[in-house]
Amino acid sequence: MSTPRSADSPTNHAFTVTHRSVLVIAVPMTLGYLSTPLLGVVDLAVIGRLGDATLLGGIALGGIIFDLIFTVFNFLRAGTTGLTAQAFGARNDPEIKATLLRALVIAALGGLCVILLQSPIRDASQWFLGGSADVQSATRRYFDIRVLSAPFLLANYAILGWFIGLGRAGKGLLLQLFLNGLNIILSIWFVMGLGWSVEGVAFATVLSEIAATLLGLVLVLASTGRGRWPAPGVVFDRRLLMRMMVLNRDIMIRSFALLYAYAFFMARSADQGDTVLAANAVLEKFIMVSGYFLDGLATAAEQLAGRAVGARFRPAFDRMLKLTALWSFAMAGVLASLFYLFGPAMIEFMTTSPEVREIGNTYLIWAVLTPLLGVLAFQMDGVFIGATWSDTMRNMMLLSLAVYIAAYYALFPLLGNHGLWLAMGIFLGLRGITLLAACRRRADRTFAAL
Repeated sequence: MSTPRSADSPTNHAFTVTHRSVLVIAVPMTLGYLSTPLLGVVDLAVIGRLGDATLLGGIALGGIIFDLIFTVFNFLRAGTTGLTAQAFGARNDPEIKATLLRALVIAALGGLCVILLQSPIRDASQWFLGGSADVQSATRRYFDIRVLSAPFLLANYAILGWFIGLGRAGKGLLLQLFLNGLNIILSIWFVMGLGWSVEGVAFATVLSEIAATLLGLVLVLASTGRGRWPAPGVVFDRRLLMRMMVLNRDIMIRSFALLYAYAFFMARSADQGDTVLAANAVLEKFIMVSGYFLDGLATAAEQLAGRAVGARFRPAFDRMLKLTALWSFAMAGVLASLFYLFGPAMIEFMTTSPEVREIGNTYLIWAVLTPLLGVLAFQMDGVFIGATWSDTMRNMMLLSLAVYIAAYYALFPLLGNHGLWLAMGIFLGLRGITLLAACRRRADRTFAAL
């Protein structure tokens, strides 16, 4: 194995990772991610004002369908970030632009496929999710309009990932706030002002995604100035296209496995009855909140890891590991403390059922521990996505999922719902530990080969 090139080699592009380097990405992206659940709350609130429970159910089930569809396509955001950051670190301007163009082509094709397959997707999802005839009717009305946003939503994933890869989190925040803010305004206007019901919420999403795509393209052009764009032969280079497709495939498998892990958790909660299911669903929101806060730091790890690999500069990579770990664990400690102090009040706010409150408080300790158990997995996911070590990330996810399921069947007969939560904790913790164990080996191999 060859030794890493020295820092003063002309093929190295040294740069310094500081606390500011981490926070200038993490803070804006955390704020941007937090605007997403606010949009969901507003959509439900404006439909709820119409006083028809079936419309609320239709929006809720429609939202679940699109969450599943678009979570699968999240590789466009993550994969574009890693590849762009590496090209940025290597100071390869043509490849920076080509990466965005490839991602936009995949977004357009993926979005068109979703539209063309909308009927089987909708029908299969409604069969699986169920609901009354009126709820299913509302879901169809919502779905058939919102599905038109697919190519634009995926394009926004690509543009957001590209800006993050360049370390321009401020523009990413601007896009997220514009998208969600416009969506909120249009939803209120269309539903409360024009009386468009679920169609109003759906149209608001479609128009907001289109507007955000146009704004994103304007920002891209403004950022690239008058520089030339790569020729089609460069954009559609077979080797680089295959690299992007393999990376996206691995991230998609990882996303499927993660979705299955949470679906398995809720299904096993349902096995225990409606009250336990409701309590676990309430506590699961603590996991969601943790994710939104820790994702900002994971995004910083993506950009800085990718940039270090592209720059062929190991000191920056090692410094990135230390600083993102420091801030991630600090944030996890803050979240765990807040959950411990205010968890009972949060449970009381989210449900009025005395039985659900009692069970929720019984298992609250697991929600308190969740940020601490999952923080390393969030950080390592960011590192591995940025470094494009997607095969290892995929394999460790599948290994952790298998251990999680085995742990559930071993622990649940002994501990009941505590066993389910312990199995989830094992899943979160094992993902981080296995990735950390593989990280140094992959880094040694990567930087030695550069």
